[in-house]
Amino acid sequence: MNNRQGARLERALATLALIIIGLISLANVVVRYFTNASFAFTEEISVFLLVILTFAGASVAMRSNRHIRIAFLERLFPRLRTPLILLQWLASMVVLGLVLWYGGHFALEEYQWESESPGLGLPNWWYVIWLPLLALLMLVRLTQMTIDRLRGRLEDEP
Repeated sequence: MNNRQGARLERALATLALIIIGLISLANVVVRYFTNASFAFTEEISVFLLVILTFAGASVAMRSNRHIRIAFLERLFPRLRTPLILLQWLASMVVLGLVLWYGGHFALEEYQWESESPGLGLPNWWYVIWLPLLALLMLVRLTQMTIDRLRGRLEDEP
């Protein structure tokens, strides 16, 4: 599979997040240099965008088979390749499923409690909802990658 084919949404999200982080950080440095004051919102927005960048980047890596995994056992026991791939899929599904479940509960609680962010006073669920959404997208990309590996459309080693 061409690495550019999959995960276009995540690529766009990661790119947008990185551009915005760079722009607001640059603007903050310039303003601080000329005025000895800084924008109050930059840290809060940057942390939020870094979470999006991390999950979107992990999703892209997942889809293109460039995530970190231990392939030692696959090389050591080539006859067990299929069960090992399925075991990797299952273990990853459990972890991402937990992130999805607990992230969803956390986002719902933030919404119900009407919590606000400390810096800007925005609803916290605006920030937190991205955690389960991007975890769900990673589950989809993980499954796509696993199917492609099992069908031989993706190299085992990136």
